[in-house]
Amino acid sequence: MLGLMQQQDLSVGSLIDFAEKHHGDVEIISRRIEGDIHRSTWATIASRSRQVANALDQWKIGKGARVATLAWNGYRHLELYFGVSSSGRVIHTLNPRLHPDQIVWMPTMPKTRSCALT
Repeated sequence: MLGLMQQQDLSVGSLIDFAEKHHGDVEIISRRIEGDIHRSTWATIASRSRQVANALDQWKIGKGARVATLAWNGYRHLELYFGVSSSGRVIHTLNPRLHPDQIVWMPTMPKTRSCALT
């Protein structure tokens, strides 16, 4: 359709592709739960996100399946977020601050196929 502002869909996969292409060498700094500082780049995050997507394919986690994650806000969760979402699956983030009973219940909801803990 003519007159659209952009030539591609605005999806999570297109966001990480754009970041890798145009800002691949930009550093991403996060503090790990262990206390030290971790440094990576958008190119590294994109590459590791593709590894996550490939692993989900190998494990035969179907497109549209929910993948629960229990992770603190850091580089590992960023890789999971982009890897799961850009591969056509639904990321189901579990909040580590919830009561343990709630954390146990959430990944057992129907259609949740796997859980990633970091």
